[in-house]
Amino acid sequence: MLEPQTMEAMERLQITGQKQSGYLTEEQQGGSKLKLSIKETPQTVTVISKEQMQDFALDDLNSVLETSATVNVEQVETDRTYYSSRGFELNNFQVDGLGLPLINSNTHGRLDSALYERIEVVHGANGIMTGVGSPAATVNLVRKRPTSEVQGYVSGTLSSWSGQRLEGDVSGALNNWLRGRAVVVVDNGESYLDRYENESEVFYGVIDIAPSNSTLITLGHSESRSKTDGNMWGALTLFYGDGTPTNFDRSTNIAADWSTWNVKESRSFIDLESALSDHWTLRMAYNRVRSDEDSYLFYTYLPDPATGLDPETGLGLVGYASEYDLDDKQDMFDVYLSGSFSAAGRQHEVVVGASHARLDYIDTSLYDFHTGNGFPAMPALEDWDGDTPFPEFTDGLAGSEIDNTQKAVYAQARFALTDATKLLVGGRYNDFTTEGVGYGVDQSRDDAQFIPYLGLTHDLNEVATVYASYTETFMAQTQVDRNFNRIDPLTGENTEVGIKMSLFGDRALLSAAYFDVQQTNLAVGDGTVENPNTGAPTQVYRTTDGVSSKGFEAQLAGTLATGLQGTLALTSFEVDGDETVEDYTPENLFRASLTYQPEAIAGLKLGASFLWQDSISRFQRYVGDSYANAGDPIITRQGAYGRLNLMASYAFTEQLKLTLNANNLGDKKYINSLLWPNQGYYGAPRNYSASLTWAF
Repeated sequence: MLEPQTMEAMERLQITGQKQSGYLTEEQQGGSKLKLSIKETPQTVTVISKEQMQDFALDDLNSVLETSATVNVEQVETDRTYYSSRGFELNNFQVDGLGLPLINSNTHGRLDSALYERIEVVHGANGIMTGVGSPAATVNLVRKRPTSEVQGYVSGTLSSWSGQRLEGDVSGALNNWLRGRAVVVVDNGESYLDRYENESEVFYGVIDIAPSNSTLITLGHSESRSKTDGNMWGALTLFYGDGTPTNFDRSTNIAADWSTWNVKESRSFIDLESALSDHWTLRMAYNRVRSDEDSYLFYTYLPDPATGLDPETGLGLVGYASEYDLDDKQDMFDVYLSGSFSAAGRQHEVVVGASHARLDYIDTSLYDFHTGNGFPAMPALEDWDGDTPFPEFTDGLAGSEIDNTQKAVYAQARFALTDATKLLVGGRYNDFTTEGVGYGVDQSRDDAQFIPYLGLTHDLNEVATVYASYTETFMAQTQVDRNFNRIDPLTGENTEVGIKMSLFGDRALLSAAYFDVQQTNLAVGDGTVENPNTGAPTQVYRTTDGVSSKGFEAQLAGTLATGLQGTLALTSFEVDGDETVEDYTPENLFRASLTYQPEAIAGLKLGASFLWQDSISRFQRYVGDSYANAGDPIITRQGAYGRLNLMASYAFTEQLKLTLNANNLGDKKYINSLLWPNQGYYGAPRNYSASLTWAF
């Protein structure tokens, strides 16, 4: 029989820190398994709190991350998204500190943010926590956990394009050794894009069990469904054959009226933390993920790139249909021992652990080569309404069957050299193996490497801490070159120096850093060629001899004055070594989110966010011989732009609150991304939402 325990025991072992006030979070779990505050972590860390997400209606992962100080959300399609930071591909995503690099480095479908208490972004390489991955950043999604006090809310939202959202969250203790939490979301809406609409449902349940005053067991499970109609596969052609920009309406969508992409995901986890003594703790965690994706896709391409899209008629595109299915299974286990010890009259901290992860996936593609419906001639996109016969997807079966295994051992220690100076040393040995074939290309690999980590922090006084850190990077890459051979692993070195300062009576934190990343074998898009195994156009890549990224980041988060809180962040860097990457990467970013609560009007909160990036461009090709300006370079340019978002909320009572949001108030038209050659689509125009929340 379980011995009854107190809430104090459960709080003592709660592994997800809750030291958070408004837009300032003191703790992190994405940068180290040592119990370091953000100020003590020798890297820049950005945290998007739940309050910020609620204030600005950041209901999905992409809208959250685009407010981060360093992340650039590369929306190449409606339902497939890439991310970058500091000029490099960001593919390290974790949930509660566990995760593997994203399959093919992108996310699929709509990922709701309601499950998460906060979202952390650790800037730069993260050798201890990830080992295998890019030097861009690591995103850590921190799940909501049960609370001792009974609390919760129900929120309903109406938004532009018939958007409807219902969100509920309830938490509390069931008795003195058991507490639980449940989150439910239903989100449906159309879009500014023709024929596009999405339906999402999310359920999340979690319980804490305290079988003794030294042990806490957390069990959780989530189910999510994202069903999209009218999803893009690829995007709009950005230029005519003579090189002039196409400049379609923002609502233009290449999808067929039968296009659909359904994503189902189940996540289960168990977390056990046990205090072995006053100084040592053992933690074991297991995450299980199962995903199922089914889609009917419709792409458009130019069979004769030299002629391209006719500037007079808009003709020249051909449709390309496919049925695509993906099933993946992820199992991740992590165990580590952390604690402190005395030596030379000072207290030091150490963590030692091991992890085992398995990621297996099967995907298949089918086409229609025999009816004529699989490759229909397209009208001008201005006249396209998605009306095309549904193909018979019975031809050209191709796909992948890939098994990935990662084994790792790691250790990190924090030595107190003096009261003010701390040295962090550690390393992670990763053994990453892959077996299988993907679309006719052998994906087999067996890569192992030791990743060192070195960090130093020094407290100049009670307010300011300076730091420096160094780690190396390693990532085996899945991309193929024009001969459909796997490209070599990505390697490099990452150095960062900076300062962190507590301001305004510890109510705000200022961070400033200089970073230097040196990379070799970075994968860069090299156009599209026909896959000899499927006959389908396939994105191929080349490697660069050396790409570097050097620059500065500064951010301020917390309470900035009486009633004023928020985050301000500036990133400025320079990519060198590859002209294509230099051109399509925004190298200057500014992000600000501020809210103000006037003392004179109780319950009122006013806010604004501003997201700005500098200009980007991409060389596409040269004008073909059939045009008078043959040989001229075709370059797509997106000028610098900013988006202003406003919010206002009013609490009628302690329980009832109304929140209004307006996004892209200036109605700026902009291309979401130039990551992929030849194609892209436009971001959302001005839009609005209104939410009514009842809390208890």
